[in-house]
Amino acid sequence: MKLYHNPASPYTRKVTVLAHETGLMDRIELMPIKVWEETDRIRRDNPLGKIPTLISDKGDAVYDSTVICAFLDTLHDGPKMIPQGDARWPVENLHALAQGMTDAALSLRADVMRGRDKEADFYSDRMRATITSACDEAERRLTEIEGKVNLGTIALAVGLAYVDFRFPTFGWRDGHPGLAKWFETFADRPSMKATPPA
Repeated sequence: MKLYHNPASPYTRKVTVLAHETGLMDRIELMPIKVWEETDRIRRDNPLGKIPTLISDKGDAVYDSTVICAFLDTLHDGPKMIPQGDARWPVENLHALAQGMTDAALSLRADVMRGRDKEADFYSDRMRATITSACDEAERRLTEIEGKVNLGTIALAVGLAYVDFRFPTFGWRDGHPGLAKWFETFADRPSMKATPPA
């Protein structure tokens, strides 16, 4: 398999962390790409021109990160990252929370790229509040999160790491001591250490 990726992308990192956790990483060839400069190249496989995009062993393109993770979860015999039955929905719900937080951080990053990050406005304030609110909820759900490795906890750890990467002064740890401690432990996993943003 091949994966279009950029090491700064939290969505790419979510996929590669899951691949490491499931023992699939050695089956994936990373294909670095600068999406904004090589849009035509990736659009040959993904009409949306976005990463990550996975090319399966059969040559089929799989996108976006959530679909790629679900696809990869069918290819291994270990514990499933997306459990079945009633256990699935708390994981999916945590994943949605983490994705929303990451989306908000990426929106703030887009402001930086467009030079609009110097002035606070309603939208940017809302995105910052979304990150904090997601951390509030994760703190409340610690008993559900602690000790678990699944799509939800992977997405949460990757999202928090992305906030640290792009906005090191954001201060999401303030008021979230349990979440901060959980993140410190999860960030020490080999899968996270093998996939630092850059």
